Amino acid sequence: MTRFRFDDLRQYSDVLRSRHGEAVTVRFVEPRDAEALQNYFRSLSTRSRYNRFLGATSELPQSELDRFIHVGEADRFSVVATMLVDGRETIVGEARYAFDVDTASIELGLSIDDRWQGQGIGKALLKNVECRAASFGAERLFGDTLRSNDAMIALARKAGYAITNTPGDWRLTRFQKAIQDKVHVGPQEIPCASWRLAAVSPSAMSSLAV
Repeated sequence: MTRFRFDDLRQYSDVLRSRHGEAVTVRFVEPRDAEALQNYFRSLSTRSRYNRFLGATSELPQSELDRFIHVGEADRFSVVATMLVDGRETIVGEARYAFDVDTASIELGLSIDDRWQGQGIGKALLKNVECRAASFGAERLFGDTLRSNDAMIALARKAGYAITNTPGDWRLTRFQKAIQDKVHVGPQEIPCASWRLAAVSPSAMSSLAV
């Protein structure tokens, strides 16, 4: 599993493209993002927040916000997707994922700003999280969403995820996917910085250092 350098999180950033070719930067959340991240969640529609957190909420509780902005604690990670809007870095999406070493799996959740939905950002972000998951040596990626969240279910299905029932909760649907073993892919072909850096520096593959 990758040993991250938390003094230099920017090296794990990736630049993706929206459906129309606009640059979308995906990077780890930093403590300085606390206010912007909270404002992002507040700006989501009621329905989008409900879908993201599986229940009604107007913003992140302070304790949860603290967990979001401290990358790596308890093997949990948060990334934001940002774009330049009127010359300013703007959060247009986010994802949070957690690695379970016992099951070699990663659980994830994500959201996209209502104003930027339908631009291919969700698809690109999900693909990026898959690549980041591979840097841990994870074998499976999964998430749970409300049965009524048609957009997330459709996104997952198009990305090749199997759709099943969530054990123990009739309200939810689980999407899951085996992570492809691409050990023969050269580092230059790996589509995200986290896995690419791990491939270039095998010594970096060890227990997580926080």
